[in-house]
Amino acid sequence: MTQLRVSDAAALLGVSDDTVRRLIERGELEASDAVDGPQTVDGASLARVAIERAKTAPDPSPVNSSVRNHFVGIVTRVQIDGVMAQVDIQAGPHRVVSLISAEGARELGLEVGSLATAVVKATNVSVETMGDGR
Repeated sequence: MTQLRVSDAAALLGVSDDTVRRLIERGELEASDAVDGPQTVDGASLARVAIERAKTAPDPSPVNSSVRNHFVGIVTRVQIDGVMAQVDIQAGPHRVVSLISAEGARELGLEVGSLATAVVKATNVSVETMGDGR
C-alpha cells in the first residue's frame, strides 16, 4: 500500500498541507496514525479524492472536445524563431512545453504572464514510478 507524506499529497491535489489535514480530520482521506513518525496519506484514498475533486472542478475549456488532458496555467516563456514558437506553460507543478507555429502564437496573443490551457492528446503515454513505492 502506497503511503505519501502530507506535503506530497497536498502538492498532488494542488492544495495546502492544512487542507489535506482537514480532509483527514473529516474522514475524506485515509491516513496513518502518526504515533512513531510523520502522518502519511493512503495513496488509494488520495486517488479517490483526486478523481472526485476533478469531477466537480470547472471545465477549463469552453468548447467540447475529445481531448481529456487540459493543463490550465500561466505562460512562462514564448520564444518565436522564424515560423515556429516554443511556449512554456507552468500548470501547477507541471511544466508543459509546446511547439506551435509563430503565426498561431501571435494570433493567440501569447506572452509571459498570459493565462493559457495546454490541451494534450497523445497516442502514446508512458508511466513511470519513483521506484520506492511513491
